[in-house]
Amino acid sequence: MSLRVLIIGGYGTFGQRIIRLLAGHPTLTIICAGRRAEKARACADSLDTAATIIPARVDRDGDLRAALSEWQPDLVVDASGPFQHYGDDAYRVVEAALEAGCDYVDLADAADFVAGIDRYDSQAKERGIVVLSGGSTFPALSSAVIRALTEGWQRVDGIVHGLAPSPKAGLGRNVIEAIMCYAGKPVPVVKDGTLTTAPALIDSRRFTIAPPGIEPLPRLRFSLTELPDQTIFPARMPDLKTLWTGVGTRPQIFLYGLNATALLVRWGVLRRLSPLSGIAFWTMKRFAFGAHRGGLLLRVSGLDAEGGPMTREWHMIAECDDGPYIPAIAVAALIERRLRGERPVTGARPATDDFSLADYERVFATKAITTGIREAAPANAPLYRRVLGEAWQRLRPAIRAMHERPDGKVVRGRATVERGNNPIARLIARIVGFPPQGSEVPVEVRFSVQGDGELWERSFDGRTFSSFQKDGNGAFEHLLSERFGPLEFGLALVLKDEQLWLKTLGWRAFGIPMPRFMAPSGDAYEHVVDGRFHFHVEIKHWMTGLIVRYRGWLE
Repeated sequence: MSLRVLIIGGYGTFGQRIIRLLAGHPTLTIICAGRRAEKARACADSLDTAATIIPARVDRDGDLRAALSEWQPDLVVDASGPFQHYGDDAYRVVEAALEAGCDYVDLADAADFVAGIDRYDSQAKERGIVVLSGGSTFPALSSAVIRALTEGWQRVDGIVHGLAPSPKAGLGRNVIEAIMCYAGKPVPVVKDGTLTTAPALIDSRRFTIAPPGIEPLPRLRFSLTELPDQTIFPARMPDLKTLWTGVGTRPQIFLYGLNATALLVRWGVLRRLSPLSGIAFWTMKRFAFGAHRGGLLLRVSGLDAEGGPMTREWHMIAECDDGPYIPAIAVAALIERRLRGERPVTGARPATDDFSLADYERVFATKAITTGIREAAPANAPLYRRVLGEAWQRLRPAIRAMHERPDGKVVRGRATVERGNNPIARLIARIVGFPPQGSEVPVEVRFSVQGDGELWERSFDGRTFSSFQKDGNGAFEHLLSERFGPLEFGLALVLKDEQLWLKTLGWRAFGIPMPRFMAPSGDAYEHVVDGRFHFHVEIKHWMTGLIVRYRGWLE
């Protein structure tokens, strides 16, 4: 069936993503609207779609009734914002849509705005109109994830969110203004079972976003933000003991700057930070350094179906420019349903129950967006299974077998060893006990469980060196910690092309964190050839070149 959709803010960061997600629907007409007609026209001209794209000038603060009368949309999408700045007449787009008989959905992330949408519920039902607010990452995606993680649970006690946008995501000024308007001001949190408040962008925690089997984001500082979940969830989940939502802006020095300026609001030196939004936006655009990756963590705790305590985490990482698609997915899914003749139940409500995790996963599969679930593994589970989580089952059988039942296990094989020629490299190799150069060198590895980790004793033709591996914690959370004497390395276990790679993401000397650029480097991975376990380990340093490289097989 055909459908006409008016997107206010259609040429913005998220409006454009909605249009791109719907590009393959020839029966869809999208009016790409905003305050500036030339931007709407440029956006429409730049998009190669099967859908019909019509540029239009529509000012949400202007004569909306006339605009809706002119364009006759079936659905109005408000993707503009910031919704925190909509003022006393915050719902004028909603009211205009109701008067015109159009369905409505928005990407609002303002807590009061989303929570207050149900004031139009009776009116929407009387007119047979659908009004959904918060069809964005929060609360649409967060609600879908929480339902999936807690299916069958008896109770949900705690919810923690951590959102880390890519430093190069190109967030619009509206997003920055939304953050700045509540910085330093009290926002809702649940602490010790009590709904209370805490100062936004001051109260902070640290998390690692790490979907199983891929390279995680670095451990980041997250500072309390205001999201609809903080207003909506306490009323719906009376057993909540904890509810906290934070943003991990990068580069992190920018977040520390926000923390400091938010204190000025907290102390009453400034009334608000909104006047500084332009400076903040300029700074973020020009100093956007760091890996072009963003992520999201949702942690829930409570009682499972059997009444036992359970904690689950949903991790997501989006590569490059795919992150900004996430807030657009729910709206695109709603429009696709309408094209199939499916329409949500009429009424006005927050978009907490209208989208499923499957709606998002269908789009994730077409983008560079990876997700995964982590929960505590049994205490007696193999170390690598504990670190890899659900990715453990994706390992090749020969690699899994190498890391199962390690206590007292001995494996043998052959290896080729290469040594660097730099005098310092040779000295390091001698101190650590790395084997001398040779081919077809007999190899024996002995495994033993000691406490919470494993001791690996490697013998190359009688020359032995050892390391101790365990679950990482703190800065090495969700990493494998490997210690060689006074040196400890945080290794990410990454599945790539059916190989298990070990990537160094941090290191310590005598317990002191060391700069990453000073760490040894080199490829290290495990793979399978003709059903046999093979290894490849390379250790080098930019100052010395190759220190040692050994590769071979074990069985």
